[in-house]
Amino acid sequence: MPPRTPARNAAPASPPAAASNAADPGAGIDPGAGIDPRLVTLFAWACGLAVANLYYVQPLLNGIADAFRLGSGSASLVTTVGQLGYAAGLALLVPLGDVTERRRIVVVMLTVTAVACAAAAAAPDFAVLVMAMAVLSMCTVVGPMLVAFAATLAAAEERGKVSGRVMSGLLLGILFARTGSGLLGSWAGWRAVFVAAGVLTLALAAVLRLRLPKVEPAARLSYPALLASVLTILREEPVLRRRCLLGFVTFAGFNAFWASVAFLLARQPYHFDAALIGLVGLVGAVGAYAARIAGRFADRRLDRQSSGVLLAVVLAGWGLLALNGGHWLIPLLLGVVLLDLGVQGIQVTNLSVIYRLRADARSRITTAYTTTYFVGGFAGSAASGAAYTAAGWGAVCAVGAGLALLALLVWAVDARAGSAGAA
Repeated sequence: MPPRTPARNAAPASPPAAASNAADPGAGIDPGAGIDPRLVTLFAWACGLAVANLYYVQPLLNGIADAFRLGSGSASLVTTVGQLGYAAGLALLVPLGDVTERRRIVVVMLTVTAVACAAAAAAPDFAVLVMAMAVLSMCTVVGPMLVAFAATLAAAEERGKVSGRVMSGLLLGILFARTGSGLLGSWAGWRAVFVAAGVLTLALAAVLRLRLPKVEPAARLSYPALLASVLTILREEPVLRRRCLLGFVTFAGFNAFWASVAFLLARQPYHFDAALIGLVGLVGAVGAYAARIAGRFADRRLDRQSSGVLLAVVLAGWGLLALNGGHWLIPLLLGVVLLDLGVQGIQVTNLSVIYRLRADARSRITTAYTTTYFVGGFAGSAASGAAYTAAGWGAVCAVGAGLALLALLVWAVDARAGSAGAA
C-alpha cells in the first residue's frame, strides 16, 4: 500500500491557495491547503441533500402499501433494502475516494441516484421500487464521501471545524428529510416525493460539477487491493480501532432510543400520532450545533477531554429519559436534547481524530469507521426491540445507560493509551 503520510505534514493553509480555490473551484488544488468558507457551506448543503434520499421513504410506507396492496410488513421491505444498500455502499463505494478523482465520482453517483429516484417514482410494481431503492441507497453514501473530501481540502488546524460544519448539514438533512417527505407525500402522493428528490439530486450534481475543486487521488491501487487495505489500516491503527468501537457503542445507544420511543409516545399518557412523534425528532436538531462545537475542540487537541464530557452528557440524557418510566414530557424532551447533543458531538470528535492518521487514506478510514458505526446502529435497534418487548421502556433505558457506561470505559482506555503514547 502507499507510504504513510501523517496529517501533521500537510501543507499549511495559504491565502493565495484559498483565493484560487474561490476564484476557480474547478482547478486542481493541493490537499490541506485550506478551504473557502463558502465551499464548506456548499459541502454541508450537499451532504444534507444527498443523505436525505435514504430517509424520504420512511413516512411514505402507508401510501406505498396502499398503492401496491401490501401489508405493512411487506412494505417495510423498502426501508430494509435501503439500509442494506447503504451498508453495501459504505463498504464497497466509499473507499473509491482514495483512488478516483473525487469530484467525478461524486457527480456520477448523484446522477445515478437521480435516475434511481425517477425509476422509483415510475415503478409499475413493488419489485421495481425495491430495486430502485437498492441502487439509490448504495449511492447515498455520497454524504460520507463528501465529509472525507472536505477534511482532505481543509488545513490541519481547521479540519475539525470544517468536519463539524459539514456533519451539521448531514445531520439536518436526516432530520428534515422525514418531515418534508411526510408533508409532500400527504399533499401530492408518494410518487411526487421521488420526483422532487430526483430533481433536487440532479440539480445538486450539476452545481457540484461546477463548484467542487479537482483533487487528484493520493493512492494507486487495484480495486481488490483497495478493499483489502481497509482491513490493513484498521489492523495497523489502534486509535482507529478504539474510535470505531466508541462509535459503535454510542450509535447503538442512540438507535436504542429511536427504535422504541414511538411505542412509548403512542401510548398513555401521550397518545401522540405519527406527526407529533415526528416533531419530537426535530428536537434533535440541537445535535447539528453540537457537531460544530465538537469540531472546534478537536482542532485545539482537546478531543480527549471533550469526549469524556460528551459521554457524560449521553449518560445524563438516559437518566432523564428513564424518569417516571418516561411519562414526564419535559424530562423526556430534555433527555432527547442531551442524547442527541452527546452522540453527534462524539461522532464529529471521532472523525476529527481519525482524519489525522493518514492523509492518503481518508476515504478508507471513513469506510472503516462508518461501517462499524452503522453496524452499531443495527445492534442497538435489535437490543432495544428485545428489551421493550420483554420489559417496556425501563428496560430500553437500562440498555441505553449500559451502553453509555461501556462507552465511557472505552473512552477511559483510549485516553490512557493516548497518554502512554505521548509519554
